[in-house]
Amino acid sequence: MKKISVGIADLQIARAPAVLVSYGLGSCIGVALHDPYLKIGGLAHVMLPSVTAGSRGGDPLKFADTAVEAIVVRMIEAGCARGALLAKMAGGADMFPTADPRMAPGADPRADARPRIGERNAHAVRAKLEEMGIPLVAEDVGGNHGRTVELVPATGDLVVRSVRMGCKVL
Repeated sequence: MKKISVGIADLQIARAPAVLVSYGLGSCIGVALHDPYLKIGGLAHVMLPSVTAGSRGGDPLKFADTAVEAIVVRMIEAGCARGALLAKMAGGADMFPTADPRMAPGADPRADARPRIGERNAHAVRAKLEEMGIPLVAEDVGGNHGRTVELVPATGDLVVRSVRMGCKVL
């Protein structure tokens, strides 16, 4: 079976039996779309929540809002019906917690109520999928561990691997 790598700020579409894989998701999100009828999958590796949140703009595949739009367009161009698409996502970890400088010395930095980048990424993906009418059927987000994901277009499985947390199939 052919494995197609999806890098940071990248998007790939594949038909079964190929498999899409994205390595090293920390605060980034792997957004997977699947058409169960045509056995076509798409995987995007997004870094930031929105193009407006990015100070320098740049590649639209870097941002959750524009990358989700792009993956939907690419899936439709590949012959998928928008109404058949199902979404899954993984990532959005808090890899490098930082304390609010106003916190008491010695306080747990995870007690900081400010939204972290991973959390904001996950929220942005959820919001954009909802706006576009694409159901999010499974997710594995948050925590403080990195992940590698593989999307299997033949089944729609999103295999999530982590050194600390093992392997799970969404």
